[in-house]
Amino acid sequence: MKTLWVSALAALLTGCTVGPKYAKPQVPVPPAYSEQPPASFKEGGGWKPAQPNDAAIRGDWWQTFHDAELDTLERQVDPANQTLKIAQANFDQARTLIKLNRANLYPTISAGPSVSGEHLSAHRPYPILGDTTSADLVIPLDVSYEPDLWGRVRRSIDAARQNAQAAAADLESVRLSLHAELAVDYFEARSLDREKRLLDDTVAAYRKALDFNLNRYTGGLSSKAEVAQARTQVKQAEAEDMDIGVPRAQYEHAIAVLIGRPPEQFQLSYVPMEAEPPAIPVGVPSQLLERRPDIAVAERQAASANQRIGIAKAAFFPDLLLTAEAGLESRSILQWISWPSRFWAVGPQLAETIFDAGRRRAGVQFAETGYDSTVANYRQTVLAAFQSVEDNLSTLRILEAEAAKRHEATLSAEDSLQLSTNRYKGGLVTYLEVITAQSIALANERSEVDIQRRRMDAAVLLIKALGGGWDVSQLPKV
Repeated sequence: MKTLWVSALAALLTGCTVGPKYAKPQVPVPPAYSEQPPASFKEGGGWKPAQPNDAAIRGDWWQTFHDAELDTLERQVDPANQTLKIAQANFDQARTLIKLNRANLYPTISAGPSVSGEHLSAHRPYPILGDTTSADLVIPLDVSYEPDLWGRVRRSIDAARQNAQAAAADLESVRLSLHAELAVDYFEARSLDREKRLLDDTVAAYRKALDFNLNRYTGGLSSKAEVAQARTQVKQAEAEDMDIGVPRAQYEHAIAVLIGRPPEQFQLSYVPMEAEPPAIPVGVPSQLLERRPDIAVAERQAASANQRIGIAKAAFFPDLLLTAEAGLESRSILQWISWPSRFWAVGPQLAETIFDAGRRRAGVQFAETGYDSTVANYRQTVLAAFQSVEDNLSTLRILEAEAAKRHEATLSAEDSLQLSTNRYKGGLVTYLEVITAQSIALANERSEVDIQRRRMDAAVLLIKALGGGWDVSQLPKV
């Protein structure tokens, strides 16, 4: 019987857990990406759709671009970026909430020693014979404990754990976004450097053309209008060359802020971009559910919302409060710390809400609809992740083909410019034909630079869409 009573008491104190058991929401996952890989991915061996365990994208994914300066800048983000520090503080705060909820599993013990004295008036209506002065010296010790009979506390702890893991995944999502943003800004600046080099060369070529027209005008072979047209081309190219400095400075300032430095204390070197997008292992769609930190955030939030349903349902069951009080009390300090001065009291208290006008039921409904919202958010996040991968794959494929055509157009425009220049020197056409050919050639060359920029940006965004080498196994065991 003693063993039976001990077992029953243990079961009572341990309690059970009410509410639904969590299962990860189901989402439709295609067997493969519908978008075909770019030709360079096939040639470079970077397209690997049939390797579920592929993990070629590592944490320092920017090293894929083999750019030493980019690598140096990326390594400065984690220790200095303030946005990342905010996300880190949010994670630390969420982890602290686990300890706060776990404390509810244990009794609360409090002590409040007190010393008081009282002297009664001798003129009171009902005088007391004897000593009218008394003292009360108390050392109490109060113990209060509410057993987690229905799992409310345990579910609160689990909900806090899920929230902490969501905060950890959000930290990684912020980290990935910041590193990707820096890489995009870096390649944007490098693209502008290449465009500036093109415009510098164009200005030099236009100035030679202006000198040639001036010499022809001096010799009576060219009109003043043609000289004015050549001078207009020079000034327009010079203005466009100067205008490159505006976005170039803005990207430089953005990079400075990302690495935690004042813009006036940072300068990005001038290096025209010549790199090609690297081959990127994509894997299969099912891997995306484990690789994307934003998907992990949404899934952990759904798990936490499921726990809140159980917390709400626990309100329908009675609460058991165990309290005990013990201590020493005396009117004399000499007898205060002695065995006869002891006192104690113990007693359980059971509380059950009989009528609350539907408050608890509404609380359960509120928790259930909150869970439905997080599930929908999880599924939408997954769909958006698939879209992001497909978008950047198609962008890389289309831009690669467009780059080849644009290069052919540039070569043709340069041939046309050379032919027009020769015809003008031979007196067969006016200088207007040369200007037209110059404008077409420059437009094609700038478009070629722009396509290269967009390809590099798409490569960065594809790596970001794939999670940047992160996976859910890196979530902390909080």
